[in-house]
Amino acid sequence: MPRRILQGTVVSTKAAKTIVVRTDTTTKHPVYGKTMRGSKKFHAHDEASTAKLGDVVQIVECPPKSALKRFELLKVVKAAGEQIADSASDVALEETPAPAKAAAQEQPSA
Repeated sequence: MPRRILQGTVVSTKAAKTIVVRTDTTTKHPVYGKTMRGSKKFHAHDEASTAKLGDVVQIVECPPKSALKRFELLKVVKAAGEQIADSASDVALEETPAPAKAAAQEQPSA
């Protein structure tokens, strides 16, 4: 049987060598068709304590490590606070005139 690989956000790192990862899921209601959101928390083993609070991580299913831990940390996908560069918004910000320049352009020079 293949091992499950889940992706989620680290919500707790208080225990030694353990992280709590929240995975978010979306499902469609069988009758009404409305999209419903749900989440579930999984305890995962982090041997080197590399994951920090807020990181997006991938965890993989493993044999039980303790009463609650059934997953291991596979990798950190995105570190907390890491910005993804959006080139379109960067260009839009550069093209927007500063308020001082805009005010100077509106007033006719005498």
